[in-house]
Amino acid sequence: MTGVTRAEYCVIACAEAWRDAGEILASPMGLIPSVGARLARLTFSPDLLLTDGEALLVRPDGTVEGWLPYRQHLALVTGGRRHVMMGASQIDRYGNQNISCIGDWARPKRQLLGVRGAPVNTLNNPTSYWVPRHSRRVFVEKGDLVCGVGYDHAAGARFHRIPRVVSDLGVFDFATPDRSMRLASLHPGVSIADVQEATGFTLIVPDEVPYTREPTAEELKLIREVIDPGNSRAREVAA
Repeated sequence: MTGVTRAEYCVIACAEAWRDAGEILASPMGLIPSVGARLARLTFSPDLLLTDGEALLVRPDGTVEGWLPYRQHLALVTGGRRHVMMGASQIDRYGNQNISCIGDWARPKRQLLGVRGAPVNTLNNPTSYWVPRHSRRVFVEKGDLVCGVGYDHAAGARFHRIPRVVSDLGVFDFATPDRSMRLASLHPGVSIADVQEATGFTLIVPDEVPYTREPTAEELKLIREVIDPGNSRAREVAA
């Protein structure tokens, strides 16, 4: 399919995180993950629950379809029935994520969002990540602080799972014997060398790496004409 932008491949990669998810709560953080979640709801995951981030369940067009009291929200969060896609200021080979500070936490060089709900998210329900600018500053050998818990720190956590990491270069998972990060797909126009150069640790790279799948004609129409007709997705990934 011609004319598909890098941002649209990223939307598809994010949407795939919720494929056939059933009736679980999607919590996308970021513009492209939000477009992806809505696309999943309109296509291959019709039972997906979307929220306004406050107390309401909404349809893909934003109209209200239900009430989500805080007590029920917490039941979904702690019972593994939510799949959140968070951002990451740093992420390492085992999926440990930092969104709190850069440098020593006692005297940081830069203060970020803070730990917030990252530990609860990662220990209690599946958590994926979205990184709009893949670089060695984000994909690091060791983060300055663990906020979101990776596979090497999650022993005994019943619902801990990191289905995927999506960046503007490709898709990554942890389907390896030691649960270290693996290159799962490349976005068209990106090479393995591009990804390795932009990553601060050694990735597991299979013998054959597929390209991220193209959107169908229906999906592309939904993205461009229904979900994001203003092309705001290009503000996160311009290529």
